[in-house]
Amino acid sequence: MKNSILQKYNVPGPRYTSYPTVPYWNEADFTYQMWIETLKKSFAESNTTEGLSLYIHLPFCESMCTFCGCNKRITRNHEVENPYIEAVLKEWAIYCNILEDKPIIKEIHLGGGTPTFFSTKNLEDLINGIFCYAERAKEYEFSFEGHPNNTTRAHLQKLYELGFRRVSFGVQDYSEKVQKAIHREQPFHNVAKVTFWAKEIGYTSIGHDIIFGLPFQEIDDVINTIEKTNSLQPDRLAFYSYAHVPWIKGNGQRGFNDEDIPKDEVKRMLYEVGKDLLFENEYYEIGMDHFALKTDSLYKSFENKTLHRNFMGYSSSKTQLMIGLGVSSISDSWYSFAQNVKELEEYYKLLKEDKLPIFRGHLLTEEDLIIRKHILNLMCQFETSWKDKSNYFKEIPDILIQLKEMEKDGLVIIKKDRIEVTNAGKPFVRNICMAFDLRLKRKAPETKLFSMTI
Repeated sequence: MKNSILQKYNVPGPRYTSYPTVPYWNEADFTYQMWIETLKKSFAESNTTEGLSLYIHLPFCESMCTFCGCNKRITRNHEVENPYIEAVLKEWAIYCNILEDKPIIKEIHLGGGTPTFFSTKNLEDLINGIFCYAERAKEYEFSFEGHPNNTTRAHLQKLYELGFRRVSFGVQDYSEKVQKAIHREQPFHNVAKVTFWAKEIGYTSIGHDIIFGLPFQEIDDVINTIEKTNSLQPDRLAFYSYAHVPWIKGNGQRGFNDEDIPKDEVKRMLYEVGKDLLFENEYYEIGMDHFALKTDSLYKSFENKTLHRNFMGYSSSKTQLMIGLGVSSISDSWYSFAQNVKELEEYYKLLKEDKLPIFRGHLLTEEDLIIRKHILNLMCQFETSWKDKSNYFKEIPDILIQLKEMEKDGLVIIKKDRIEVTNAGKPFVRNICMAFDLRLKRKAPETKLFSMTI
C-alpha cells in the first residue's frame, strides 16, 4: 500500500458503531419521554418477529489496562458484585414494566469492564433474573467477554449451562514488553487454557481480540501473536487498531509516550502483515478489522448479507431494538438512542428513585435513518445502493463527487445507483463512510474527537 495513500486518508474519523455518532447527537431536543415512545414503538414492531437484544455492562476490573477506553471501575473488592447485579435487575424490571408485554430476547452480550470479575453465582443470578420477566427467542445467541487471567472453567461451564455459546477473550499482544506497557500481563498459557476449556465444554464460537498499533509493538510481535493465535484456531478474530485518544480517556491512556506508538505506514504495516498471516490460515475478512473461519456464524452472516453492526460491534443476528443495561450502556430503539449515566453512584441513586438512569440521547430524523442504512451497508457489506428510491437523498450527487478521488485511488467503484468498496479500499472504509456523514460535514469538530482512521 503506497505511503502517499496512507498519508492522504489517515485522518481523525468515527468508527461508526452508530449514526449519528455520539458527538453529533442532538441532546438539547432529546427527552426521556421521547425515548419511552420510540422504545414502545420499536418493541411493538419487532418483539414477536425478531425479539430484542440486551447489552449488559459489567464495569469492574481488578487492574487498569492502559490501552482500554471502556467505562470501568478499578477495584479488588468483590463485595461490589451483589449491589450491582441487584441494580441491573431493577433497571430491567423498570423496562419490562414500561413494555408491558413479555420481551423475547434474541441476543445477550455481557461486556465490560471484566464480566468474569463476577462470581458464577452472581452471573447465574443475573441471567435467571433477566428471564423472570422475559423468554428466549427460538434462535438466540448469548455471548460474553472473558479475561484469560481470571476466567475459570466454572465460569465457562455455568454460562454454557445458561445458554451462552460464544465467548471472546482479550489477547491484545503476546509480547512481554507490549504487555508491560499496556499493563495487561498475561502469558500465552492462560489464553490457551481458557480456549481449550471453551472448546471442550462445547462453545460454538470462540473469539480472540488482538490489537495492532500498541506502544513498542513491532512486526515480529504481530507475527508471533498471530502465529500463536493460529495454533489455537479461534473461530473469529477482532484484529483492530489501537485508538490513542488520551484527550477522551484520561490517565488510562497516558501510561506511555506518544513517540512509543507506531504511526502511519509503520502502523499500517503491522496490520498488513497480520492480515496476510490470517489469510494464509483460512481466516476471511468480515466487515472492518474482523476475521472469521468459514464455519463461524459471523462469516455466514457476511455471506448472507445479514451482518449487523451496533454499539456492541459486529453481530451475526440483527434486532431492531437493543436495550443497554448497566452504567454507561447505550440503548438503540432504531428511532432513537439513549445512554445511561456514567458514574456508578448516580446510577444507583436514579434506580432507587425508580427512574431509568438515562442522561442523554438522540432522536433520529428521517435523514438520519437513511444515512444510517448506507453507513451500515458500507460497514457490513462493503457496498451500498440507492436503487430503491427510499434510500435516495438529495446530497448523493455531492457525495459521489467527493468519492471520485477515492475512485481514482482504487478504493471504490462508482456505478449508476451504487458504490462498492474494493479490496484495496477496505482499510479505508471509515473514510468512505465519512463521505456520507452529513452531520460531520456540516459541523467539523473544533477539538479532537476521534482516533485516526488508519
